Amino acid sequence: MSNSTPPFTVVIPARYSASRLPGKPLAEVAGSPLIQHVHRRAEESGAQRVVVATDDPRIEQACQRFGAEVMLTAADHETGTDRIAEVVDRLALGDSEVVVNLQGDEPLMPPHLLVLAARQLTSDPQADIATLAVPIDAAEELFASAAVKVVCDARSRALYFSRAPIPWDRERFPDQATEALAADGWLRHLGLYAYRAAFLRRFPQLPPAPLEITESLEQLRALWHGFTIQVAVAEERPGPGVDTPEDLTRIARQLR
Repeated sequence: MSNSTPPFTVVIPARYSASRLPGKPLAEVAGSPLIQHVHRRAEESGAQRVVVATDDPRIEQACQRFGAEVMLTAADHETGTDRIAEVVDRLALGDSEVVVNLQGDEPLMPPHLLVLAARQLTSDPQADIATLAVPIDAAEELFASAAVKVVCDARSRALYFSRAPIPWDRERFPDQATEALAADGWLRHLGLYAYRAAFLRRFPQLPPAPLEITESLEQLRALWHGFTIQVAVAEERPGPGVDTPEDLTRIARQLR
């Protein structure tokens, strides 16, 4: 795969409502709103363009204050991908252009991982999406339903994503899981995506897939409908995202 950096646009979906932490993008962290820290990570990636996509005028105004390009989108989008699709249409991006989705609660995302996702997509002209994974090295993570696992084919294309341990080693699981992990490769999916703009235009018209509903994993909709997802294995894990007030405190210490 080429080490050159392909041109790409970063879109940061940022909703005001959150069940555990309402107004999360505006929460102050180390002297700045959370969304500003995320925007900085996107700028540090060298992206051609960074756009915040939000459903709330308060977030729009906060972004304007620190000089970000921001777009006020429809309030009824079911997913962040739908919100990004609206941005792609309104920006009139060409079908082959690469768009990286950086979640608005990831202030510790290493910028080079955004580049890695974009490179992985451009390395496969037939791929519609690229995403990242990291090796699993602990049995607790392998069996945790919150840790999404992915298996790939010989071309690094995703075969399936699951909250269950996949692949299942019938000889060694669950009693010898630690030994199995030391000998072989299990992968945890990271929720960072690069898309071709053409796919994003199609996504809002795709009906939810049965597997997606069962696993509660949106990326299974793409696989169900025949789209290709390339997977790159990252050498570095991103820092934790923000879900609770306690997360804000921990992340503030790291950012300082």
